Amino acid sequence: MPNDYFKFKQFTIMQSDCAMKVGTDGVLLGAYTQIDSSEQILDIGTGTGLIALMLAQKSTSSTIDAIEIDEKAANQARNNIMASPWKNINIICADFIQYADNCDKQYSLIISNPPYFKQSLKAPEHGRSIARHNDTLPFDKLCSSVAKRLSDDGRFCLILPTIEADFFIKEAEKCNLFVSKRTKIIPKPEAKVIRLILELTKKEQCITEHQLCIENGTRHEYTEEFKKLTDSYYL
Repeated sequence: MPNDYFKFKQFTIMQSDCAMKVGTDGVLLGAYTQIDSSEQILDIGTGTGLIALMLAQKSTSSTIDAIEIDEKAANQARNNIMASPWKNINIICADFIQYADNCDKQYSLIISNPPYFKQSLKAPEHGRSIARHNDTLPFDKLCSSVAKRLSDDGRFCLILPTIEADFFIKEAEKCNLFVSKRTKIIPKPEAKVIRLILELTKKEQCITEHQLCIENGTRHEYTEEFKKLTDSYYL
């Protein structure tokens, strides 16, 4: 059983009321994504508030809206933020598709660790099923809604398994969202790519490619690159 909390260097994530607990995917995405000059940031499906807090640690001058459809998770994320050093995060309990249709705000950075299981067996616990499957936020709706809220020079960053990433990229292109950066995540040397961190923009351009290896080959012995990337967060 996962712990009810996960302690980072500068904040603690309580997660007993959240279907999806702190995991490597969220930490990788939050650590890897650069704030640059982004003043308005949107975190889609914030869950525990992990990624929003990681970005707030990078920039206290940015305003971060973190949207979460599950009320219990949204309340826990709100409590995690209240207990943190940063107050520049707004928790919004809402369906992202409806939010995108009804607000007029533009974001220079949109980030998401989205649900992605399309045809696998549903988790027996309802909240976890919503968090892990994309029935309530299918890729086509996610892309079209992001396109509405992303500024013309903005960036959309997310992490997905490789097969799902291929499906997602095709849907994104239909909405005039194009991959500008692609980072391949491998668990250990010589292993297959298990995740892709994607950055998309509204302008088609040459794709910058990177690769990140998590472990040296022995479990829990992390590469220098991974340790450097996460050093600001992990104890």
